[in-house]
Amino acid sequence: MGNMFRTIIVGFLAGLAGSYVFYKYQVRESQLQPATASYQSTSYTPEETYRPTMVMPSNPATMEKVDFSDAATKATPSVVYINSITQSGVSYSYWDLLFGGGQQAQISSGSGVIFTSDGYIVTNNHVVESAEKIQVIYNKKIYDAELVGTDPSTDIGVLKIKEANLPAITLGTSKTLQVGEWVIAVGNPFSLSSTVTAGIVSAKGRRINIVEDKFPIESFIQTDAAINPGNSGGALVNKNGELVGINTAILSRTGSYTGYAFAVPIDIVKKVVSDLIKFGITQKALLGGDVIDYDQQTALKYNLDANVKNFQGVVLAELDKTGAARNSGLKLGDIIIKIDNTSINSQSEFEEELSYHYPGDKVTITYLREGKQATTSVTLVNKNGDTSVIKRKIINDGTLGVYLEAVEYGVKVYKIKDGLFKRIGIPENYTIISLNRQRIKDPQEVIDFFTRYHGRVYMYGINASKEELPLQFMLQ
Repeated sequence: MGNMFRTIIVGFLAGLAGSYVFYKYQVRESQLQPATASYQSTSYTPEETYRPTMVMPSNPATMEKVDFSDAATKATPSVVYINSITQSGVSYSYWDLLFGGGQQAQISSGSGVIFTSDGYIVTNNHVVESAEKIQVIYNKKIYDAELVGTDPSTDIGVLKIKEANLPAITLGTSKTLQVGEWVIAVGNPFSLSSTVTAGIVSAKGRRINIVEDKFPIESFIQTDAAINPGNSGGALVNKNGELVGINTAILSRTGSYTGYAFAVPIDIVKKVVSDLIKFGITQKALLGGDVIDYDQQTALKYNLDANVKNFQGVVLAELDKTGAARNSGLKLGDIIIKIDNTSINSQSEFEEELSYHYPGDKVTITYLREGKQATTSVTLVNKNGDTSVIKRKIINDGTLGVYLEAVEYGVKVYKIKDGLFKRIGIPENYTIISLNRQRIKDPQEVIDFFTRYHGRVYMYGINASKEELPLQFMLQ
């Protein structure tokens, strides 16, 4: 009887334990799972299966091949290496003047493009503007280059070397260049000569506000071809090996290639080079007013219609008091939509179109005022407000042993040879701003001062690197 009772008790406890285990691992666990929505299933079969559109060329052999070997072969021989040499750590103590101490040469490199077979070479202004001596390296030869002229407003400079039968590059046009078109950049990045990189035209008419000039012209070609330090002044060419731009700048936080590079369009370069060779200075045609891009914010600022479907044109935001634009009847807030037959839709397009003209040229301006379209004729002027040719004022003085040229800030000194300035120790491309605290604007003022004055001289000016460099010396 006792054994039977124990058996019943054990069986009961075993059943109870089994029930607990079943509840623990089956029922309880199912209650802890995430809730799953219940849907009523419906059978659906699409009437037509979607397929992407397939377009097969009629003749696969006619598909364009991406090969730049011909373009590189044509362009590479026309790209040269440029060394810009400056003197740093200049000291003008008595002992330095006697023994020539205190000077250490600094060399920066860039690129250039052979523009004509008789030795004219195009580069960037920023490559050569601080140079006291310029060397061109071509075909394993070193040439001393003459600086023909520079145009800071477009960042273009022109050099000349004494050589003939050079392989001048074939000139193309940037006006018909298309966004998405293949281009290659040829230059000397990081002192690696004759480097070729490829990319596409990313945009045209870019304005990136890097040109430091009173009348900047920025209408850059943007490309993703790899351009690095040393490429400046090199060639941007199309698939035919024709020059379409001069590589100028990169947009980068590191100073090296990050996919954004910019070139001056060749059609702008052509006129600049022609002016520098012929006049030594560019002949800028000005309207007598400044424009800004036309957008909703500008429309609100100038009380224009801000609800237009397309903001087309540029807004005349500034007017010279006696300028050509005012004389032609244009007013602040006018929306310029055309220059002659060329549509204008950005500030860069406006500047580029004017860059092709000369002072004295007459252009037809089409504009909108209060929603009505009108035209007027404007005679473009130079920076002095007239239509004459701007000439460089240069004097070669044998006693001083220098060339003197009137520039924006004073009088520039260059081509220093044997003479008083060499004995004093004035550096090449030094700009005299004042003599004994009197402002200097004309080369003849410098000559007259050094001809008549005796005693201690305080000369204030800037060196080729645009650094302040005051000098003191005695004139006997």
